[in-house]
Amino acid sequence: MALKKFCVIILAFELFSASQCSMVKINNGGYEDIVIAINPRIPEDIEVIEKIKDMVREATHYLFDATKKRLFIKSVKILIPFTWTASPNYIKSQTETYNEADVVIETPHLKYGDDPYTLQYGKCGEPGQYIHFTPNFLKDDKMIDVYGPRGRVFVHEWAHFRWGVYDEYSTETPYYIARNGKVEATRCSTDIVGVNMKIPSQCAGNSCKPDFCLFNSSTGLYEDECFFLPDKDQFVSDSLMYLQALPSVSQFCDKTSHNTEAPNLQNSVCGYRSTWEVVKNSVDIKSTAPLNNFIVPEPSFTLLQHKERVITLVLDVSGSMGSNSRSERLYQAAEVFIIQIIENNASVGLVEFSSSASILSHLVKITGEKERLNLKARIPKKASGGTNVCQGIRSGIQVNERFDGSAAGTELVLLSDGEDNYDTNLCVSEILSKGIILHFIALGPQASEALNYTVQKTGGLYFSASDRLDANGLIDAFSSLVSRNGDTTQQAIQLESRGLNLANSNCLNGTVFIDSTVGNDTFFLVTWQSAVPAITLQDPTGRVYKETHFSTDQASKSSRLQIPGTAERGPWIYSLCNKLSTTQSIGITVNSKAADERIPPVTVKAHMDKDINNDGNPMVVYASVSQGLLPVKGAKVTAIIESATGNLETIELLDNGAGADIVKDDGIYTRYFTTFAVKGRYSLKVRVESGKKSRLVLPKNRALYIPGYVENGTIHVNPSKPEINDEDLNLGEFSRTASGGSFLVNNVVSGSQDIYKPEKITDLKAKIEGSAVVLSWTATGDDLDKGNAALYDLRMDTDPIELRDNFNTTVQVNISSLKPQLSGSAETFTFVPQNVVIENGIVLYFAIVAIDKVSHRSDISNIAQAALVIPTTTPAPTTTPAPTTTTPTKTSLAPITSSSNNSGKLNITHLTLIVCSAVIIICVIISITICIVSRHKKPRKPEMKL
Repeated sequence: MALKKFCVIILAFELFSASQCSMVKINNGGYEDIVIAINPRIPEDIEVIEKIKDMVREATHYLFDATKKRLFIKSVKILIPFTWTASPNYIKSQTETYNEADVVIETPHLKYGDDPYTLQYGKCGEPGQYIHFTPNFLKDDKMIDVYGPRGRVFVHEWAHFRWGVYDEYSTETPYYIARNGKVEATRCSTDIVGVNMKIPSQCAGNSCKPDFCLFNSSTGLYEDECFFLPDKDQFVSDSLMYLQALPSVSQFCDKTSHNTEAPNLQNSVCGYRSTWEVVKNSVDIKSTAPLNNFIVPEPSFTLLQHKERVITLVLDVSGSMGSNSRSERLYQAAEVFIIQIIENNASVGLVEFSSSASILSHLVKITGEKERLNLKARIPKKASGGTNVCQGIRSGIQVNERFDGSAAGTELVLLSDGEDNYDTNLCVSEILSKGIILHFIALGPQASEALNYTVQKTGGLYFSASDRLDANGLIDAFSSLVSRNGDTTQQAIQLESRGLNLANSNCLNGTVFIDSTVGNDTFFLVTWQSAVPAITLQDPTGRVYKETHFSTDQASKSSRLQIPGTAERGPWIYSLCNKLSTTQSIGITVNSKAADERIPPVTVKAHMDKDINNDGNPMVVYASVSQGLLPVKGAKVTAIIESATGNLETIELLDNGAGADIVKDDGIYTRYFTTFAVKGRYSLKVRVESGKKSRLVLPKNRALYIPGYVENGTIHVNPSKPEINDEDLNLGEFSRTASGGSFLVNNVVSGSQDIYKPEKITDLKAKIEGSAVVLSWTATGDDLDKGNAALYDLRMDTDPIELRDNFNTTVQVNISSLKPQLSGSAETFTFVPQNVVIENGIVLYFAIVAIDKVSHRSDISNIAQAALVIPTTTPAPTTTPAPTTTTPTKTSLAPITSSSNNSGKLNITHLTLIVCSAVIIICVIISITICIVSRHKKPRKPEMKL
């Protein structure tokens, strides 16, 4: 019976884990339990709460229409920060935390505008991490002119967050040349009309002088600072992912209106599918029938508030904890948590369990060193008996309930190393009904998996640690148990965590950087297996600390140095050498806190794309590096993945927009993980070091900032967004480490099988230089993004749809002379097309496939365009007309070879044609000029209103 219950729970957990951290549910078309959290750095302001409610009320009707009468917002929880005054209207929060909220309200520490955006970096159709709005966006009605009504913006971002669609505009490629040779604004649909105007980068008030756009002769596109200003009055209703601000727009682009030519993320990430094609295939839409003749109810709101942090450690002291130095390591890691990690003003309790449970300490409020040392003295050191997990959990609940009579919103940290001798499922319903957040640290390969679903359902964290003494797994897990109330300035940030098995006289050497964002409460902790090593630590001023400067604790086998005040900024160089004649494990952990409570520290968060792998398919490692809300690009990020049996694999994560990485330079570093050595639980840890080009960048996936619009023939220009001082984006040297929790592998594919095809190339680019075409892309691998592909298959056509739908029947380019480089390398290829004249007006399209040594073929790449359009006149500022339905004539192309086989010289026939064409063009220009001069009435230009 217990096994049956366990299987049911595991199945439920597997289904649940696909929804990321969000606790949102759908009930008869209504979204329930959406969590909107206000950051504690925001000053108390009741208006923010009211504006959130107004936005949601407006959004629910718009959402209902956009989903073709299927979905609406039924209930929302607004999470009030602990820094605001308590109110009888605020209910104590339970498992809701700022870190797991669906929507966050926060002011960036650098003023770069109020763009709403969604942190989204998964594949097409995968949900995002959270939506962000600023208080100014909610309160300042001037923002409506810029972004549109708030409810509409909410739905735009909800589509990113919930359904994994991408934007249909592009700030990097705002214009492109269509198949008909016409310059188009990147948008969906192309039936949206407007004018193209040049607006200076800093435009405000009377200083703004918009002008008509000119062409750039080298690209054939409009010059820089040109923008497409839409007409407010449109005849089309799509699309929400381009410009939800337009009054007529209420739908997503579908198959009939989707612009497959637009160089936007929706096309490149979602394989040229329309946004509605992606949305309608979501579980939300498929599980909900249209609600015809349905009156959308007003959403209900619940106001929740964070209270003081209450957390109890529930520690396994059964007999198996006596092996592999587990008891010593438990003591060591719990001591780190109590002395260095847990925040002041938190209340901490201690429980031990084996066959029965004992309360070692009721809740103690941490106000200083005295309370920390008293708790440390109560950490258990001995191990004996069986394992009864539920007894330990129930005792932990009793401890937490003594805080205010309810355990709701409190935390339990369960550490266990073996299978439960009893039925763990007996206390699952009690855990869920109490509203407790349960964290689990699984130690060793035999730790029970029965609480997987319960941990996830309560919003808790799941860690695993092997028995390797040099891996710092337990310390990393406890160091990650920081408060999740959104206040990163009070959290301990892990700067370093390393360990090695060292023979006699061998040393563990390294450098830790104390950067400008951290430095307070800095601890250097050296751990050892048998004896204190020789310690040399040099600060940036040259001062040297030896082991005699460290405080040594024989019970925890650790030596600690706390730096008073704010630590010196710069490199701290350490060397830890084994003085014993025998080998011993030596490790170092460095933690620090923010130097200024007004400035968030640089942080790193890591996770896998799923918690359970049942099919042996590849997994994706994600690491997000940021300072507050601003991503950090240009860092060196390394993932260390460890199995429960202690096998290690190190993977360099990349932010290059290729392979598993969706967007280049967005601060999200990714890589595939395929080498599942054994079944069981794996832990993830990442190390981050600053690079030569590390700097802050603006978040991607931002709502489109409309620089202006046309209304009744008059151009209205919005103020420009504030510019950021370039110096504010620069970062000095820094270092970070972080645990990414754990994941479970239930199926292992034999390493002798080559089952993975090369990953799709996503950044193919093409351009025309003289008589040649130059192509560039990032090399993919043999197995996804690892190794080298064997060869490439490059194709071209005058119709991008042909490349997408009939790749193998399009013209093949001879690319056999190019040997694929290592995955992640920059590839270039230049050739001169045969039987194709590179002349003004030509538009060619290219796609590429990578092939591995066993002939596995990658998916077709993005489609790149190479166009040659040399403008002869200044474009008129007229409204962009809707595209015609005429299908462009398809040019018949012969097979193409490399430039080494073609001289590129023009023959007499070609020369004659060019001369004749030039004479005709000159005559046409003269005729047009005479007609214009002879006209008595000039065309009316749109009036420019500032």
